[in-house]
Amino acid sequence: MNLKRLLRAGGKFLLDKNYRTQILANQGCYDSMADADYLRLKFTAAMGSPLNLENPRTFNEKLQWLKLFDRDPTYTVMADKVAAKAYVAEQLGDGCVIPTLGVWEDPGDIDFGALPEKFVLKCSHNSGLGMCICRDKAALDIPKVKEMLKKGLQENYFLSGREWPYKHIRPRILAEQFLECPDGALADYKLHCFNGEPKFILVCRDRFSGLTEDFFTPQWEHMAVKRPGIPHAALPIERPEKLEEMLEAARRLSAHIPFVRVDLYCVEGQLYFSELTFFPASGFKPFEPQSWDATFGSWLQLPTKEETTC
Repeated sequence: MNLKRLLRAGGKFLLDKNYRTQILANQGCYDSMADADYLRLKFTAAMGSPLNLENPRTFNEKLQWLKLFDRDPTYTVMADKVAAKAYVAEQLGDGCVIPTLGVWEDPGDIDFGALPEKFVLKCSHNSGLGMCICRDKAALDIPKVKEMLKKGLQENYFLSGREWPYKHIRPRILAEQFLECPDGALADYKLHCFNGEPKFILVCRDRFSGLTEDFFTPQWEHMAVKRPGIPHAALPIERPEKLEEMLEAARRLSAHIPFVRVDLYCVEGQLYFSELTFFPASGFKPFEPQSWDATFGSWLQLPTKEETTC
């Protein structure tokens, strides 16, 4: 356990049970706990209310249920950032897949000299740790990048949220072509699909310089919902020119799945697939107003346990 972090937390760690649980969970203190017990513990700490797995009602509760009971092996392929590219190409065509520059199992095998001036590196099996967005290779600290990639490859991403599709993904490093828009503002369109139908779109912008999030209906009406601590964009976000194509792509990729988020980019009129996410924020992040959690939950029809693959 990181003693320095606990000392910095001070009295809050000692007095706030929910905060203490989240810190200990992040430190791996509950790694051996059974999945259902762990999810109940972490959900209560993160959301401030007990997890109802017998009769889940909210969106975040239902995501926890899906972690435990909807275990289609195809989800592992879809969550694997390397394998998902071939999967999506079969569904949407090669033109929707960001060009791959290389795949490696060891950072030491990467020939940085052969990579272009701009590129993206990420791990196949996690989210964030080890990622490198290179805009200028001449200024890149290559030893530091390799060290972060090593840490990323060693991460057991499954344990932190028990998102089981990640449990059996082979850790690899993926290099992709760098995407950029003429105005420099690349928007990440996250289409939340409920039982095969996109019901709302989350638009993320300026992720690394001041993240903003805006929610829209499929008709591009701005929704009065947000995540705690994340502001809306200062200026209105224009309807994407390929909105209908985005919606159709999301329908094809989410067919017959209780819930999946389809992440897309649109660059100069061309759609590109980003990733597929089964458990946004791992189902541990509230909405504001809180009532949206129940509203989104009402849109998600869970299968019966007999219909799921375990």
